[in-house]
Amino acid sequence: SFNAMKKLLINLCLCLTISIQCNAFSMNYRRLNRGSTTQWQSSSSSSRTRSNNNGIIITMGLEVKIRMVGRKNGGEKWLESAYSVYETRLKPTNLKVTTQYHKNDADLIKGIETDTNKNHKVILLDPLGKLCTSEVFSHDMYTWLEEGGSRLTFVIGGAEGLPEELRERTNERDMFSLGRLTFTHQFARILLMEQVYRASEIRKGSGYHK
Repeated sequence: SFNAMKKLLINLCLCLTISIQCNAFSMNYRRLNRGSTTQWQSSSSSSRTRSNNNGIIITMGLEVKIRMVGRKNGGEKWLESAYSVYETRLKPTNLKVTTQYHKNDADLIKGIETDTNKNHKVILLDPLGKLCTSEVFSHDMYTWLEEGGSRLTFVIGGAEGLPEELRERTNERDMFSLGRLTFTHQFARILLMEQVYRASEIRKGSGYHK
């Protein structure tokens, strides 16, 4: 009858509407899951980044730590002023540099062991270490950061240099020299900081390094 046919058509339209809504919900659900799925990858600057399928990239900061024996400033404020120049220049970047002072060699070794246990890369500054250009240092620094999971520690000895115990158990390839000249350990820190900043600028291809 006409009423039966009308009822059948209404039921068919209702079923079709429900089916379309279910398909739309399923597509949105899959799209949402894909959008929230993240992957860890390495960027061109060797920093750790997290990205999703929507193209959003979150850069994880690189951390460089300087461990050294001695007192902050060593009684001379101009040293910290010189250091802060490069610290300020690095603020807009994803590279953070901190300094940890140690009262003696034993305390220094203990701090290095802490970093080693965390699989951070540790590089000793020593006159017998590798000499290189700033371009090579830039390449090496980002390689070390990659090896250390974005964490790198530079070690500067006190007035008497690095502890012999530390030098003996360190591979030569993990020793780096700022040059054959002798610097105070506080001044070596400033030179290292400038080279870290220069390395980041070389990586970016800016006009700082000429």
